Amino acid sequence: MLQLILGGARSGKSRLAETLASNSALDVVYIATSQPLDGEMNQRVALHRQRRPAEWGLVEEPVELARVLRENAREERCLLVDCLTLWLTNLLMLDDSLRLTQEREALLNSLNTLPGEIIFVSNETGLGVVPLGELTRRYVDEAGWLHQALAECCHRVVFTVAGLPMTLKGPAL
Repeated sequence: MLQLILGGARSGKSRLAETLASNSALDVVYIATSQPLDGEMNQRVALHRQRRPAEWGLVEEPVELARVLRENAREERCLLVDCLTLWLTNLLMLDDSLRLTQEREALLNSLNTLPGEIIFVSNETGLGVVPLGELTRRYVDEAGWLHQALAECCHRVVFTVAGLPMTLKGPAL
C-alpha cells in the first residue's frame, strides 16, 4: 500500500505516519531526507529520533530516494519517508538543473514495482500566499506537481490539520 500524508508545519503529519507505520505490524525502515545543517534542524531531527522505536531501521538519503526505496522495499516491510518537501529542497539546491526532473521521474516510475508498504510525508505548501522569490515560487510549484502525481499513484492520501487526519482518498483511518 502506498500512502501520502500531507499537512502544514507542526500539523501532526509525521506523528500520524509514525503511528501508521507502528500499527502496520511490519518491519519499519525510516528514510530521512533531511540534511540537518543548522541548530534548529538538528533539534527537529533529535525530536523525530526520540519518537521512533529503537528497533526501526534508518536510512539517511537527501537526494537518491528512488534508489533507496528500491534497495529497501520488501513485502514484509514498511518504509516511512519523511519528508518529500525536504527532498525536493535538496534537489532544488543542487547545481544540476536536470537532477530534480530525473529523480522525480525515477521515484514516480518505481512506485508500481515496489513491494510492501510505503508511507510518504510531505508539507502542503500551496495554501498560503504566493512567495515573492523565483526559487520559492518554483519550490511551491514543484511541490504541488509532485503531490498531485504522487496522490494519483497512492492508495490513501490524508491531509492532517491540528493533529486531525482527513482522508482525501482511499480507506478512512
